[in-house]
Amino acid sequence: MTPEHHVPTGTDDALLAPPPGCPAHGLGPGGLHRLHETEDLPQLYEELRAEHGPVAPALIHDDVPLWVVLGLAENLQMVSTPARFCRDSRIWTPLRQGRIRPGHPYLPHIAWQPICAHAEGDEHKRLRGAVTGAISTIDHRTLRRHINRHTQRLVNRFCEGGRADLVGQFAEHLPMAVMCELLGMPDEYGDRLVEAARDMLEGTSTAIAGNAYIMDALARLTARRRARPDEDLTSYLLNHPARLTDDEVREHLRVILIAAYETTANLVANVLRMVLTDPGIRARLSGGQTTVPQAVEQSLWDEPPFSTVFAYFAKQDTELGGKLIRKGDGLLFGIAPGNVDPRVRPDLSADMMGNRSHLAFGGGPHECPGQDIGRAIAGTGVDALLMRLPDIRLDCAEDELRRRSSIVSRHLVELPVWFEPRPQRDIRERPPHATIPPRPARYADFEKPASEPAAARPRPEPVIPSWPRPDPAAPPQPEPARPQGARQRLVRWWRGY
Repeated sequence: MTPEHHVPTGTDDALLAPPPGCPAHGLGPGGLHRLHETEDLPQLYEELRAEHGPVAPALIHDDVPLWVVLGLAENLQMVSTPARFCRDSRIWTPLRQGRIRPGHPYLPHIAWQPICAHAEGDEHKRLRGAVTGAISTIDHRTLRRHINRHTQRLVNRFCEGGRADLVGQFAEHLPMAVMCELLGMPDEYGDRLVEAARDMLEGTSTAIAGNAYIMDALARLTARRRARPDEDLTSYLLNHPARLTDDEVREHLRVILIAAYETTANLVANVLRMVLTDPGIRARLSGGQTTVPQAVEQSLWDEPPFSTVFAYFAKQDTELGGKLIRKGDGLLFGIAPGNVDPRVRPDLSADMMGNRSHLAFGGGPHECPGQDIGRAIAGTGVDALLMRLPDIRLDCAEDELRRRSSIVSRHLVELPVWFEPRPQRDIRERPPHATIPPRPARYADFEKPASEPAAARPRPEPVIPSWPRPDPAAPPQPEPARPQGARQRLVRWWRGY
């Protein structure tokens, strides 16, 4: 938001002063809330909603002002009207005024890059078309096979011990392993790649080194697939009619890999926490009344992988949620507060399973193109884990679970569980529920002995049935009486027949 006054429509002189919600008021203690200093962001969002409505002013680091969009309808309106709002941070007023220092914590989220997530118009269509076209070539049957295989491999690492941390030993590894398969670099997958991605996302002291490690791996992959294309996402991206350069391909591979990893790792952990702590959902899953994909959608409503997204920017003076938004103002895409908008969800305990109208994957031109991949990894991976370890239980009290929170996301630090120790399994083995049952014994008489050579078995002559033709002169035969059911027999007995 700009520090200039937002003058509302009217002739009253009192209205010419800055309104109470304008960032010109209280750029410090006692004024607008600082989101980054708040311990309970969900509670703060509800306070802002009660005070300001569906769009509220707030502050981030260095007292930089921006609007927080809290209403579900207002969020959808913002992301679906590119003529009024865009992702190009170069028009952001605080950035143009030099108020964003080079070391600002959220600069990596805001800084403009030549990628489809920030582009507009024809350039957005070109880059986005290449990404969606490459993703559309993914065979979902092969995808599920990768997910099942890596799930079994990860479970093999801890199944004999009877205890595990499902965040550090499962949720953070499964998405990276599957994405490496899809991109065409399965040999690059390992603990080092997972650590590099986590360091980069958390902004630790080794974040720059982690980013360099990932970019080096993607550069090698791009050069290798440019020389020898294969049946993977990278090759399709390189050979798309949009003719992306190697730099563009490398940057988009980084976006696909990191976005899919962070989103899906949080989603897998959240779904597992919900299954382990909600006896009702666990019972419905065990009884077949609910499926894991339905539980995934419930988790996307209640605890989306990203709480907010930095950021959208006003291309012109406009209005949103009853607030005057100036050209160059920044707006926070409020996924978590929008999902609990009381106008849409007056009862937060209501079942939202199967309902996909949440904000977890965005909307409009910049809606997440790989959301079905994330859903598949979470749904198939959690289902395979529960089939492998059906007696898995939480190894601590629910209120002892620790979370790491920021404005952008809120994810579990660990998810300790216990279960009966089990032996390792061949990752190529079919899961128990997918095995083919043995043929019934009544068919044994019609089979040849297994010891008889295949060449010695006489090939039966084809038998062509000859059906008798009906005689048109013959009287019609009455239909045989249908066997009576138990209810009919009871009625006849009751009536004395």
